[in-house]
Amino acid sequence: MSPNTVGLALLLLGVLLLISKLVRVRWKLTQKLYLPSSIIGGGIALLLGPDLFGRAMGLLADRGIAEGFAERAAEGGLFGVDIMSVWASLPGLLISVVFASLFLGKRMPKMREAIDLAGPNLSFGITVASGQYVIGLLLALLVLAPFFGVPVISGALIEIGFLGGHGTAAGLGDTFEQVGWAEGQDLALGMATIGLLSGVVIGIILINWGARRGKTSVISSDNKGSDREQAGLVEREKRTPGSMMTIHPSSMDPLTLHFGLVALAVIIGQLVLSALQWVEQVVWADTIEIMAYVPLFPLAMIGGIIVQLFIDRFDRNDIVDEQSVERIQGLSLDVLVIAAMATLSLQAIADNIAAFAVLSIAGILWCLFAFLFLAPRIMPNYWFERGIGEFGQSLGVTATGMVLMRVVDPEVRTPAYPAFGYKQLVFEPFFGGGLVTAAAIPLIVSPLVGPWGFLAIMAATMVASLFFGLVVLRRRRRKEEQRAEQGQEQVPVA
Repeated sequence: MSPNTVGLALLLLGVLLLISKLVRVRWKLTQKLYLPSSIIGGGIALLLGPDLFGRAMGLLADRGIAEGFAERAAEGGLFGVDIMSVWASLPGLLISVVFASLFLGKRMPKMREAIDLAGPNLSFGITVASGQYVIGLLLALLVLAPFFGVPVISGALIEIGFLGGHGTAAGLGDTFEQVGWAEGQDLALGMATIGLLSGVVIGIILINWGARRGKTSVISSDNKGSDREQAGLVEREKRTPGSMMTIHPSSMDPLTLHFGLVALAVIIGQLVLSALQWVEQVVWADTIEIMAYVPLFPLAMIGGIIVQLFIDRFDRNDIVDEQSVERIQGLSLDVLVIAAMATLSLQAIADNIAAFAVLSIAGILWCLFAFLFLAPRIMPNYWFERGIGEFGQSLGVTATGMVLMRVVDPEVRTPAYPAFGYKQLVFEPFFGGGLVTAAAIPLIVSPLVGPWGFLAIMAATMVASLFFGLVVLRRRRRKEEQRAEQGQEQVPVA
């Protein structure tokens, strides 16, 4: 692959992202659905790829129409085989950048502070995530494997696609190949698309229902964003700087510094992964092998946490800017999503459409049940605002949850945002692309744990998180309320 081809592939992605932003600005339907531009661009690239545009050109070539161009397009779509090959390799690289950036520039909270505010969110999030594995594995073991011949590891697709999203699905490509089910990545990417779309669409429907029924605390049924906000534009009077100049450009551009920190986090993650793989080969590889299948990105996240701990300890000049890190993360995620969708194999989904449909419907119904039935009982206050963010993440990754919270609480009047953010610090290292997500497939295929063993682990996790949210946290809140009431009674009246 020549450097010119790699450069052209990146430039084409940039042009597609610009086109997708224009579509978002002009097309009202995409605004109503709050579709990210990267998803729109990915859809355009998918239409012009080998599975759709390429097949149409193949039919023309068979009839002798525009044979030269049609034959080339039939193999690689409008963009060609070489460009598609570059795009196919990008998600696995960029997902490590995204995860390495998760905690950089953010103050690591104290444990008690995080538990008090984010405990209910954490309980709800772990319940939904582990429940996705329980439902998926039960369906895989009892229905999909015996009746459709689909591998049992398909039971992990709900959590990988919904909570993990396109980035996680793309990052697990090598893992799927190593266990002998390469098309599992395409199904996971398809699940991620279904999850994101259903998360946004159903989330907006729920918000409208909640506003009409008085479930929401901030917005009412007639409260809508401006046309510019729906188009994804920021009003002139509300525009703020996107990053801070923490060092002088004469020594180094601030963005270069932050890119270096992200790169350091990824390298630390690679060193940790290599060390764990070496230990595994020396100590227990003959019994069970897990780290050989684990991708880099969850360890890159651990690398980011390590770097941030050093920043908290030694950065006296506050030179690390959270927004600058977010810009690097956002660029990586946009490019990752559009590249992953552009190289999605529709044929693999068509070949496994029954399993795909069963898992998608079951996952959506579980998330709906959790939001409507569990969230009001686990969340102590503002359950709708807090629960809708968790609902969005459970179907369509963190960004979807943030979008829905932005709709239902545009001026951040509720504790939904900080609770969601603190919960992420504990939740992300394990689920939604973390260590549990990365280790799920290796554990399912391993003889020591196997699908039934992993199902038991996830079922126990779900029960424990439910008990924590419905019993432990409730008792703790009642005791605190009783202490507060007793303290008020003891205050002398003047």
